[in-house]
Amino acid sequence: MSPTPVIETPGLVIGYTPKSGKRTIIHDSLQLQLFAGEMTALLGLNGAGKSTLLRTLCGFQPALGGKIIIQGRLMTDYSQSELSRMIGVVLTEKTNAGGISVNELVALGRHPYTGFFGKLNSVDKQVVTESLKAVGMAEKATRFVSELSDGERQKAMIAKVLAQQCPIILLDEPTAYLDVTSRIETMSLLHRLSVEQEKAILLSTHDLDLAIQMSDNLWLMEKKRPMECGAPEDLILNGSFATFFNKEGITFDSSTGKLTADKTLSPIKVEGDPNTAYWVGNALIRNGFRPSSGIESNVRIHCYSPNQISLFFPGSIERKIGSIGELRKYIIEG
Repeated sequence: MSPTPVIETPGLVIGYTPKSGKRTIIHDSLQLQLFAGEMTALLGLNGAGKSTLLRTLCGFQPALGGKIIIQGRLMTDYSQSELSRMIGVVLTEKTNAGGISVNELVALGRHPYTGFFGKLNSVDKQVVTESLKAVGMAEKATRFVSELSDGERQKAMIAKVLAQQCPIILLDEPTAYLDVTSRIETMSLLHRLSVEQEKAILLSTHDLDLAIQMSDNLWLMEKKRPMECGAPEDLILNGSFATFFNKEGITFDSSTGKLTADKTLSPIKVEGDPNTAYWVGNALIRNGFRPSSGIESNVRIHCYSPNQISLFFPGSIERKIGSIGELRKYIIEG
């Protein structure tokens, strides 16, 4: 039996109407589905309509056509209060709440339940505590938001959405202002929450590598082109990634999952320790060569370890090399 989507969009048309009165269509006839327990990443170049789609799905702006169905009901049938208990949103902008504590920030997520005066009862306080624990911020509950790092602020904002106790969470570029470690932590946290708390999580991102690694599903979005949806691995192997991201001078390499400069690469056979061979291949690609496992090259590299690499030129004896940096010099000069 197939799972029931928490959000589906039969025939959805999104866009905006400028003051001139002219309707501008970003995309048409979107047939999208989000499922509980899965994290979906929305990928596309700037201007593709990612933020417009997110704003439409959370009710911040109206659809231009079609329907948005949330757990079997039309979005338009929900009151604003009901909708706030169904969908939680984290926007791109940095949190500007330095004068309040982390606990107070997360408690704002209980607003759909506490009403105008915002008085927390014992249940509300327990939900706030559990939300902080879920993102690993319980020990920082009394800290001011202004004292947090960017990564910690993002965790606090995710805890605030968790405190809403909504089945759907939408995030607009949640890793935009974060360093490398914080980006990985945030994406890993979101995927874990989608599984452990049965949330349907949709986020937009420009971080191609992490989207491929961490997401259960990807939505590939580009103007004037049908949207592609599916598991990252399926979209890579069926050529969808290459179709969406190959541009003049740039090619998507399905063997590595990375975008690379488009140039004719000379093959060099690389073998041995897989980890060392991978990074040798990375250096080769950067310098105009293509790592190969076949016999199409007369040059061969055997990797024993990061500091024990052997280079073989045609008709020459083995040349032992102690680092990838040293290897690069030999290849270019050779």
